[in-house]
Amino acid sequence: MITAVALWSKKPTVSVGRIFLLNARREYRSLEEWMFEDETLQLPLHEIEQGQIQKMYEIMRLMLQAHIDARGNGDVGKGLEVVKKEGEETEPYTHKRLHTCHCQTVFGKVSIKRTGYGGRGKTSIHPKDESLQLPEKSFSYELQKRLVKASVQGPFDEAVKGIEEYTGATISKKSVEDIVKEAPSDFDDFYKQRVPSPDAETGPILVGAIDCKGIPMVKEEKARPKVRQKKGEKANKKKMATVATVFTQKPYYRTPEEVTESLFEPKINIAGKEKKSRNKPEHKRVWASLIKGKEKVISEVFEEIKSRDPNKEKIRAVITDGERALQRQVKNQMGKITLILDLFHVLEKLWKAAYVFHQEGSEEAKGWVKKYTHSILSGKVSQVIKGIRQSATKRGIRGNNRKTIDNVTKYFYRNRPYMKYNEYLSQGLPIASGSVEGACKNIVKDRMERSGMRWTRNMAEAMLMMRAIYLSDDFEDYWSFHIQKDQERLQRRGRWKPILGVVQK
Repeated sequence: MITAVALWSKKPTVSVGRIFLLNARREYRSLEEWMFEDETLQLPLHEIEQGQIQKMYEIMRLMLQAHIDARGNGDVGKGLEVVKKEGEETEPYTHKRLHTCHCQTVFGKVSIKRTGYGGRGKTSIHPKDESLQLPEKSFSYELQKRLVKASVQGPFDEAVKGIEEYTGATISKKSVEDIVKEAPSDFDDFYKQRVPSPDAETGPILVGAIDCKGIPMVKEEKARPKVRQKKGEKANKKKMATVATVFTQKPYYRTPEEVTESLFEPKINIAGKEKKSRNKPEHKRVWASLIKGKEKVISEVFEEIKSRDPNKEKIRAVITDGERALQRQVKNQMGKITLILDLFHVLEKLWKAAYVFHQEGSEEAKGWVKKYTHSILSGKVSQVIKGIRQSATKRGIRGNNRKTIDNVTKYFYRNRPYMKYNEYLSQGLPIASGSVEGACKNIVKDRMERSGMRWTRNMAEAMLMMRAIYLSDDFEDYWSFHIQKDQERLQRRGRWKPILGVVQK
């Protein structure tokens, strides 16, 4: 390991870049002298840290500039032989010029002198750009990565301030937004090529869940401002994004009594029984899309399930919210699969019915919902439907209240095939979409529904994808893949090799 003293005592091995290296050393000596000045020795610790940070960024920038200069200007000879497309003959690029570009890095701005080879009507090729793997934008990949990561965690303004505070870089909010828009360009390719975890490392249950979440959108330019909103109308319109998650899990066996108690008396354990520890989701992937639509997202869920279980050895289950179109698409695309109605949506319906019979917020309403929840979990859905309808008839429920009861019971009747909770519990399957509800909160609400936020279509889609990558713990792997693919795109402009021999002019 090279110590700091050893590093600074070494002489530069190349003359190119020596000036900047000497400047870096001079800056380091200035820092060293400043640290032990009488005035500095009286400063509080936090002010010393602040001074150190600023000086160290400049030292690192100068060292990086020295390194870039030490690599030469990319002159590979008198010209290049360039192949634009496979199978075509090469064409010579013999016009040489020295170009300078600037790149904003995490330490600050550096300049890059490089030889460009071109010709009349030809875009110049710079061998040094390929050697350094420079991006097309004037921001290094490392700086872009930090900007994107900061942006998916909080507002763009905070991301800009954070980068300025913790690096030597200054960047505009508009530039950050442009970088975020382009960052997920390899999202689909990344997940197509990703190798799933071996079956031995995952649980026997493979779960998919799908839901929708609204995103507040920017108003169209043609939209006229309204003096007063109509009843039930909101100031901003939301567009629904489809949210999905896939994960594996070990069986979590429970009884209807245990689930009921956990929902209504979570702090009380059933007598004589120890509280069971929940098996957490494994290798969880979450994602969302505003543009693709439900059918496409469902097909992606199916592809993810197939890639994780190619031999169909696992128990496959998909949890949905009871929307008929969604259930139909799942069944059409995924075939033989256990389709489960999310228990939380069942509870929502039960509470609506309870407030027809009992006062809202009363213990009687709670007891009513608890009783019917236990019956549904025990596989008695038909009896529950019959019981609710008979109660409404006996009490002479009419009008909107009767309409509420009819809607609830029709919902249960239609979803009976997906409410076999007694069977699901005996198999250790999940019965609620807490995972996808959490994904809706994490991907959308926590970042995209903050006060005053409005989104354009393309920016919203980019943010959804990058949030998904970040929350699936795939950010580092994705960014390496993104750099590789971006370089492949840039190098498609022309494969080249140095011209050997004399150049014909």
